[in-house]
Amino acid sequence: MEAIRLQNVSFTYPGQSRKALDNISLTIGQGEFWVLCGFSGCGKSTLLRQLKTVLAPHGTRCGEVRIQGRLLETLDLRTQSQTVGFVSQSPESQIVTDRVWHELAFGLESMGLDTPVIRRRVAEMASFFGIQSWFRKSTAELSGGQKQLLNLAAVMVMQPDILLLDEPTAQLDPIAAADFLSAVGKLNRELGTTVLLTEHRLEDAFAAADYGAVMEEGRILCHGTPREIGAELRKTGHAMFRSMPATMQVWAETDGSGACPVTVREGRDWLERTAASRAPGELPPEPTRPEQDSVVAAKELGFRYTPDSPDAVKGLSFSLKRGEFLAFLGGNGTGKTTTLKLAAGLLRPERGSVQVRGSLALLPQDPRTLFVKTTVGADLADGLADPGSDSELRRVVRLCQLETLLNRHPYDLSGGEQQRAALAKVLLRRPDILLLDEPTKGLDARFKEAFAGILRSLLDSGVSILMVSHDVEFCARYAHRCALFFDGAIAAEGTPRSFFSGNRFYTTAANRMARQLLPEAVTVEEIVAALGYLPPPEAPPPPEAPAERDGGGKGETLPSSPVPRSHGLPGRTLAAALSVLLLIPLTLYAGMVLFDNRKYDFIALLILLECMLPFFLTFEGRKPQARELVIIAALCAIGVAGRAALFMLPQFKPVMALTIIAGVAFGGETGFLVGAMTMLASNVLFSQGPWTPWQMFAMGLTGFLAGLLFRPGALRQRKAVLSVFGALCAIFVYGGIMNLSSYLMWAESFQNSILLSYYVTGFPMDCVHAAATAFFLWLAAEPMLEKLERIKVKYGILEFRAPAGPAAEESLQNPTET
Repeated sequence: MEAIRLQNVSFTYPGQSRKALDNISLTIGQGEFWVLCGFSGCGKSTLLRQLKTVLAPHGTRCGEVRIQGRLLETLDLRTQSQTVGFVSQSPESQIVTDRVWHELAFGLESMGLDTPVIRRRVAEMASFFGIQSWFRKSTAELSGGQKQLLNLAAVMVMQPDILLLDEPTAQLDPIAAADFLSAVGKLNRELGTTVLLTEHRLEDAFAAADYGAVMEEGRILCHGTPREIGAELRKTGHAMFRSMPATMQVWAETDGSGACPVTVREGRDWLERTAASRAPGELPPEPTRPEQDSVVAAKELGFRYTPDSPDAVKGLSFSLKRGEFLAFLGGNGTGKTTTLKLAAGLLRPERGSVQVRGSLALLPQDPRTLFVKTTVGADLADGLADPGSDSELRRVVRLCQLETLLNRHPYDLSGGEQQRAALAKVLLRRPDILLLDEPTKGLDARFKEAFAGILRSLLDSGVSILMVSHDVEFCARYAHRCALFFDGAIAAEGTPRSFFSGNRFYTTAANRMARQLLPEAVTVEEIVAALGYLPPPEAPPPPEAPAERDGGGKGETLPSSPVPRSHGLPGRTLAAALSVLLLIPLTLYAGMVLFDNRKYDFIALLILLECMLPFFLTFEGRKPQARELVIIAALCAIGVAGRAALFMLPQFKPVMALTIIAGVAFGGETGFLVGAMTMLASNVLFSQGPWTPWQMFAMGLTGFLAGLLFRPGALRQRKAVLSVFGALCAIFVYGGIMNLSSYLMWAESFQNSILLSYYVTGFPMDCVHAAATAFFLWLAAEPMLEKLERIKVKYGILEFRAPAGPAAEESLQNPTET
């Protein structure tokens, strides 16, 4: 029976001309274990997310996706949750509760299952995964491997038939990664769960898999058993073969006789047969380095994050020499990243000292923390040590192979592409000492070799490198010295050959394969050389800067400015205008005259329903997704929180600024709803009264006018213009309406002089409100609008139309409302 069937599936992201998936057809049988591999950005994660509706990115898709014979679109979300499970590469991103047992029960509770059923399933799954000993622990106390195992258990407790895993071992140390993949293999063998896994590290993945598929530029390059894939890639000489397990690489770089080995055991057997007819010789000598001065010297470091927590680092001493590449390895939670932060000065040691000589730059574990602009090109230009150095910018772009990514948003890149962009930004600082935290995470073998060439070039120029890594293969091949962390200190260190050959488990696949014949061999190159064959070529040197283009310079790295386009008012905006300008004032009048302001709660409810009317018109004929309402609810919540946080400052609140931003970003009716709802909800804290409906109307009208006047093609969305608009609205719209409402609610008779006195006495507070609105808009309008525009396009909150031709790139920066 077919578990998954993809028929001519293509997918294109909004604003992109190149297809992320191009005519993919693939059939996966029930109970099979498949591994999906390929270079970074080839479409692996995009393909995986097409198999579950709630995970599918916004964009244009064609073709059929069938799950167990049924079209994916015909399966409701509950059925999909019970049929298809998903585990991401970030252990923290999927954990939503504070306790392990809560996490296991969360999905079942969300489905509304009975308590006895939940208890039985949770107990069974905890026993299956061996979670009993940490069943009641806080999720914050778990190691990375435990968190990922918990994610897997929390998915499997839903009893899915299909399990999707998107590089689940990317952030795990080798032992934790092997344990995790062993658990996945156990699910496949013992429960018959269909597994589709994307992975860069294929040593353990291919050993457990039945079949695999290699992707390239959105297409399936080849598929079959791991052995067939290895043989096919070797035959065609494809660069993807460098990602294959070490056993395959040794087999391919020698005579390639016999069947292609996949596992370490098969590789050891093949090597013994080969050695019987071709006795291995001596290993090539390890390169030696002249002694240099220390640039980082740490002595007896001690650090803990809280007074009651155990030491994260204790009694740690190490030194880093000029031009040296030192690699820190070890399990998750052993203190490696903490040590890197201590060396960088981000943390202050409680005991001991760190001496640093030279400028220093840190590439953090999460590269996204370095991105502050909307495109890769703009981000790199922002990171230049010398803002006018266009040639340096182009050199680093070429070095990190980012030419085709400059107009992409950094958050839209794959994990490996993000690492390359972050590395480029760090290199632009021209540091003397480079600190790298898991830099090869998410990188494919092709760019790892290019990355090694970059590091070699830096080392030759005298830059010192301190790297934290779980990639033992990379460290064995390129590091000068390796150190093993355990319990907050260094347990062992040495050159790669002495370090890895002395370990039984924390070593390379090549060493495990050749340990009986060549106990000190730790890389594929060393085994191949000992057998008398030419070793594979060394990592290529970094490429030179590209030649100048006509009209080159910084402009080629930055997206062009959007061109305002004129648009007519959509029907829903006209409906909102009718509601705001006619229906709601009539409701206020009725509340004042007919009910004498006594039914203000009823009037407030009517106004809320009337301001939501345009949304009902907008969503008529389609089912809106939760993502379309969550952002509006979040804006309301921020407004309520901002008003409550600044309660001690009369009228100095950010509510109107947020309302204007909502109107500009999502249209007038959204602005009205955000303003009205914020005033209604926040008055629970500030007291409800006959003024509440008037506040709702006044604040909502401000948001509606913002959406009307700042729609594409009208006023320009500049912070100065927005600030002036906000100040005028605070005085003339909100102040004008609220001063009038006070007069109508409290004055006993109509007199022009009394009405004028209300406006005069209220004017100082209106000015305070205007100043606050202008202040918050000046600070927050541009960054918030930038992020909201991205959300609109990325998640399809409003229909996105990409114009043809040169304007296509502009439309990504300035999507249109429809």
